[in-house]
Amino acid sequence: MPPGRSLRSRAVTLSSDIGWAYAAQMKAVLYRSLPWGRVIDLAHDLPPHAVRESALWLAAMAERFPPGTIHLAIVDPGVGSDRAAIAVECRDGSVLIGPDNGLLRPLARRLGVRAVWTIDERRLRAGPRRGTTFDGRDLFAPAAIAAWEGRPFSEWATPGRFMESEDPVPERFSGRWVGEVLLVDRFGNLITNLPAEWIPAGPLRLRLGRGAVRTVRRRTAYAEIRRGALGCLASSFGTIEISAREASAARRTGARPGSRVELTGPAPG
Repeated sequence: MPPGRSLRSRAVTLSSDIGWAYAAQMKAVLYRSLPWGRVIDLAHDLPPHAVRESALWLAAMAERFPPGTIHLAIVDPGVGSDRAAIAVECRDGSVLIGPDNGLLRPLARRLGVRAVWTIDERRLRAGPRRGTTFDGRDLFAPAAIAAWEGRPFSEWATPGRFMESEDPVPERFSGRWVGEVLLVDRFGNLITNLPAEWIPAGPLRLRLGRGAVRTVRRRTAYAEIRRGALGCLASSFGTIEISAREASAARRTGARPGSRVELTGPAPG
């Protein structure tokens, strides 16, 4: 925690794919211990079961919150399996709580990892469960309370580590760049993993998946793209996005998360 800040002055953020009715049950648990106004909803309409895309949205939403914030995130298709439940101590004093399925990893990398803990339900003393399908309410919300109260992690968790996973790595060659679509936003923009600084200005050849080769231009703003045409520009994630001005690039191209992206340049004209 930053000097001079009370543990109990910090907020708990909630992010999930479970919708508002289930999220309300989590907040009911939290507000038994937290003062009103300390719980902040970030999103409860993350892509259902889509851990990798949701992880990127979580990192984008949460990374600029004040140091010491507790971030509770649930996108958990493996609930009830042997996947671990974890709490991550970050270098700025923030705490991340959720399933160990890759959801927390991008945000943890941005904030810096001090330690990873495996939540011990017996030591947490979270109370009786109702079924086995709602760890967000029955396990993760009580863990967030323990972190907010400043209870030592060793009282309710044991030392752990992240599950091993591999992130897609973009490649660059002489005049050719290969990556993939990481997520599609609500406007149908295709957010790729190609670093924006790799891609030069001017006309480029674009191929998405096994689709036809198209010519697009690198732009600096949506307004520079001809209405309905495709263009590429630096996204708010710092990577290249493929956009159609005032239209859905995803619908126009059929691309989706995981689609291969290949840019080659410069193209004639």
